[in-house]
Amino acid sequence: MTRIAIVDNEKLKDMQQKLHIQSICPVNRTGKECIRVEENGKLTIDEHLCTGCGICPREAPAAIKIINLPEEMKTKPVHRYGENRFVLYSIPTPSIGRVTGILGVNGIGKSTAIKILASVINPNFGDWQGQQGDYWQLLEYFKGTEAQGFFEKVKGGEIKVAYKPQQVELIPKTTKGKVIELLRKIDERNGLRNISNELQLNEILNNDIAEISGGELQRVAIAATVLKNANLYIFDEPTGYLDIKQRINISKFIKSLITESNSVLVVEHDLIILDYIADLVHLMYGKENCYGIVSGVKPVRNGINVYLSGYIKEENVRFRDSTIKFAEKPPVKKKHFKEVITSWNDIEKKLGNFNLKAHKGSIHRNEIIGILGENGIGKTTFVKVLAGVLEQDKGDITKKVKVSYKPQYLESSDALVIDILKDAFSKYSNQIISPLNLQQLSLNKLSELSGGELQRVAIAHCLQQDADLYLLDEPSAYLDSEQRLILSKVVRDFIEQKEASALIVDHDLLFVDYISDRLIVFEGKPAIEGSVAGPFEMEDGMNKFLKELGITLRRDTETYRPRVNKLDSRLDREQKESGKYYYV
Repeated sequence: MTRIAIVDNEKLKDMQQKLHIQSICPVNRTGKECIRVEENGKLTIDEHLCTGCGICPREAPAAIKIINLPEEMKTKPVHRYGENRFVLYSIPTPSIGRVTGILGVNGIGKSTAIKILASVINPNFGDWQGQQGDYWQLLEYFKGTEAQGFFEKVKGGEIKVAYKPQQVELIPKTTKGKVIELLRKIDERNGLRNISNELQLNEILNNDIAEISGGELQRVAIAATVLKNANLYIFDEPTGYLDIKQRINISKFIKSLITESNSVLVVEHDLIILDYIADLVHLMYGKENCYGIVSGVKPVRNGINVYLSGYIKEENVRFRDSTIKFAEKPPVKKKHFKEVITSWNDIEKKLGNFNLKAHKGSIHRNEIIGILGENGIGKTTFVKVLAGVLEQDKGDITKKVKVSYKPQYLESSDALVIDILKDAFSKYSNQIISPLNLQQLSLNKLSELSGGELQRVAIAHCLQQDADLYLLDEPSAYLDSEQRLILSKVVRDFIEQKEASALIVDHDLLFVDYISDRLIVFEGKPAIEGSVAGPFEMEDGMNKFLKELGITLRRDTETYRPRVNKLDSRLDREQKESGKYYYV
């Protein structure tokens, strides 16, 4: 049995607890040293001596994981970050003339895998104490596979890689100056003018990098990648911070990079966008923050459906206990809503040069309303007005209700998660804490959490409040595709149980479609004016929004999930001609 031990010493800070765990290990009691506390205070586990008894993980479930790998997993790792740390067992392979997607939960090794392909990380093949691996070891390791051919071409200079990292928000910390200065320095293709036009960067070229928004940083990072003279473009989460319209435009742009002699790799959590942008897909599975394995490549439709099913038949691997299912038919028109909990009439709010108008609308008890629209068009402003965070300039909000608000941008602090979520742990352990997997974070400070962990804590903090209306601003940000679908169920079940209501602002179209009863659609000009239309029934709201985007949706015949029709395909033309942009 191949076994790995993972120890997170950041979550195991009490020395007495470490010494206790060391003392109760059955192997240690025989005189051998399986678990030891090093001179630097860190607890380590010898994987060769470990019997997998399960005692130490029970003592510190958030910090220690003992994993028995599948019997067939006897290959040497591609990379390991250190003793008792994350292990990657295989990597995806680009396909010439195709866009290849990579799909998997957070902490499963997607970024590590593509960093190896981009030569940002030199793989150590599990020997974290020795010298880093070289290309000869890579070629030997992947001998007889497609990856061998890839690395041979990289070594020979036939493949040049351009890589866009995941965390674009870190760019201002390492790069100073104006946007145009950065892009000119790396423009190896003399394509700055064309790329700036396509990515709508002209208006910010003379802005300082430190002053542009997250969405603008994302588009600058994509521009910087494609301006390099390369034939393999790797994009790690290229749609973060982008609204739906921008996501569709970026998808079209990335697809346009493909020729007969180059290829693209994309990591993406938005399933509609991944389905739209990719031809093929690798699934990554394993245990979050412990180990990752890459599946064989599959056509993108089949690959996403397999991911939703949780079972890879060809490899006989079940990586999730349950299947993620979609309804066979779209939501039917509700005839009998419960009472109106709040409504608005002719609201206006001016912020600087931006003006927001919301004519008339209402929210009923026990319903979830999704909010769609471009960035900078007033969605967050509207939510803040309803929440009482901002006071409207004109108009009325009838029935002031008790509101709990999760803001778009999350703040960290030195407070402990268990203190922030005191009510959630005591009252809603089964409804919120368990499904959002927050138990293991209980003793962490907010400042120690990743973006996805902080997001889940913020959502739980919002839901634990006693309120009539829950306002969640971009709750899917930083979450992987599986967490987004779990979140949908958590929110829906919670709202139904509390007989409350919710407004959800988000840019993941599948997430909004999956969770919403009705829709509000924002129209106008970003940073200038915005108007609130709706709430509409789902079909009416989606038709209105998708028509503006110029895309149509259909249902997958196997899973019933929404899919974007290929532009100008027979189905796309038929749906547009009939005015039915939303799947039926």
